[in-house]
Amino acid sequence: MSSTLSAAIQTETAGRYSTHTVLNQAQPASGFNAFSGDAVLRAAIDREAPWAADRCAALGAVAGDEAVQELARLANRHLPELKTHDRFGNRVDWVDFHPSWHQLMSLAWKHEVPTLAWRTNQKNGHVARAVLSYLWNQVEQGTGCPTGMAYASHAGFEAEPALAIWAEKSKGTEYEFSRREVGDKPSVVIGYAMTEKQGGSDLRETQTTARFSHSADYHGKTAHWYELTGHKWFCSVPQSDGFFTLAKVDGGVTCFFLPRTLPDGSYNRFFVQRLKDKAGNKSNASSEVEYAGTLAIRVGEEGRGIREILSHAHLTRLDFAIGSAGLMRQALTLALRHTTTRNAFGTTIADRPMMTNVLADMAVEVEAATLMALRVAKATDQLAENGHERLLARVATPAAKFFNCSRAPSIVCEALQCHGGNGFIEENPMARLYREAPLNSVWEGTANMMCMDVRRAMIKDARTINALFDEVRPLAGQDARFDALVRHTETLVREAVRDEFPARPMTEAVARVLQGAELLRHSPREVVDVFLATRAPGAAGAWGAHYGTLALTVDQPTARTIVRRAMVAPA
Repeated sequence: MSSTLSAAIQTETAGRYSTHTVLNQAQPASGFNAFSGDAVLRAAIDREAPWAADRCAALGAVAGDEAVQELARLANRHLPELKTHDRFGNRVDWVDFHPSWHQLMSLAWKHEVPTLAWRTNQKNGHVARAVLSYLWNQVEQGTGCPTGMAYASHAGFEAEPALAIWAEKSKGTEYEFSRREVGDKPSVVIGYAMTEKQGGSDLRETQTTARFSHSADYHGKTAHWYELTGHKWFCSVPQSDGFFTLAKVDGGVTCFFLPRTLPDGSYNRFFVQRLKDKAGNKSNASSEVEYAGTLAIRVGEEGRGIREILSHAHLTRLDFAIGSAGLMRQALTLALRHTTTRNAFGTTIADRPMMTNVLADMAVEVEAATLMALRVAKATDQLAENGHERLLARVATPAAKFFNCSRAPSIVCEALQCHGGNGFIEENPMARLYREAPLNSVWEGTANMMCMDVRRAMIKDARTINALFDEVRPLAGQDARFDALVRHTETLVREAVRDEFPARPMTEAVARVLQGAELLRHSPREVVDVFLATRAPGAAGAWGAHYGTLALTVDQPTARTIVRRAMVAPA
């Protein structure tokens, strides 16, 4: 057979049996700016912190960058490894990471994700920093844990003169992965180690003990050092430069700060027992640790540890509310990109009427979650000088943490449905989001704990109830459905103050009334209409138990308008 004839037969055979032409796959969600393309975020920064717009746009470009998204994939593919000893047998208690983790951490620190609120003297620094955190939680959530803890820690350092150097270093923007002493580092990573095996969220049951060791000069200030003995069940980011922790002194729970490296350059007695094998948040190391003669600096007075920790716990809770909203936004962005760039039954998937219903419903939920979290950030900016904002924050912060963190899994699950089977494979970031989504609702206080905190604040100081309804009262009469939501919330608040049993529906109502108020103030009429037609009381028949069940009061053209508003177009 001639070579020409053989080549012709091979060509025909290859064409006849070829199965590798790829048709109708969705485009990846990359090449966009997660800030500039987000109408809700842009408007929020224009209102509250226009000085931060360039910073937010710079980080928004990072979130949409394909190379950064690959770093996120790699950091979750190549997991942290515990290294208890070096090759000579010396105890080191360290964690090894894939280089992608350190690249992501460097980006977060460079873009001031943990630090902007403390570095700026401009108005509404916490709002601007919240937007950065919202954007970073669309990059990689495992590194979102140390950024959030570093953000909250600064408030704890400011309250203790002996930790002034840590307050300074916690504002640094150059990430360094090393065990150098704090005075030699450009910035620091901070962890929290609170919960124990027997106590969980009940910090009063702390069994770790502390006894006074000595007082000494520490970077120009007097520090009171104690020796700690105990076991911590959850210690996130165990490679941090230092940790806030709790221990009992003569039976009284006391707050301490524990440096990993001591002033003489030696390593503290901080023994990492194991890394947790978590369902999600894989890139981030979480651990169990032992204290045995571990040295730590007392923070505040003996026996006042829980109060001391709560003085900056509201910042971690705010960050979880923001972070979950950002995660929801990422899931929505992925769902929109998939459904608008893949076809089915003669149109794009997004243009199928039922899918339009789903996407519009999700977009309304994400916008409401985002605005509520940013409202709490605004209250945080005014805690010191505004009594209304301070009282509102006491109920709004745990309510927003409860509601956003609990809603995130439902949004992510629906976004995965939009992808079909393609969303359930590890190459697709949806699989990572699906595992990640429940985490924030159990970290730093479960849903019930947040609802207990809302109720406790109301019982302890009735002015918090007044502040809540003062917040929404100026909107009275604008929409009868919102007025009904306010009355419904008032009824549940009265009942929950009397009896713990309805504390969860009460807290949900508080979150919904805050969301409704922010939507009325800042969102287009079609978004407000869908929210109030479906989320307000008495909306039976207008909304089902799942996303995509908008009915009766919402039409297709309105839903399409909402979907277009939620789109983040390529840059």
